Amino acid sequence: MATVRKTVTLTDQQDNWIKSQIDAGHYTNDSEYIRDLIRREQERNAEIEAIRSALIEGEASGEPKRFDVAAFKQRMIEAHD
Repeated sequence: MATVRKTVTLTDQQDNWIKSQIDAGHYTNDSEYIRDLIRREQERNAEIEAIRSALIEGEASGEPKRFDVAAFKQRMIEAHD
C-alpha cells in the first residue's frame, strides 16, 4: 500500500499524550498511534452508518404491530421441544 507523508501540528498537551501512549508500550511511534486513531474512527463511522441504515429500513417497513410475549414464548417452546 502506498503511503503519503503528512505534517500535523499538535499542541504540547496532545504531543505529550501521544508520547505517554508510546512510553506505556501501546504504540511504537507517533505514526502508528495516529493511524490507529484513524482506523478506529473509520470503524466507528461504519458502525454508525449500519445503525442509520437499519433505522431507515425499520421506518420504511411499515406500521409497528403489537408483540405478544406469551405467544412468542409458546412458539419458541414448541419449536425447540
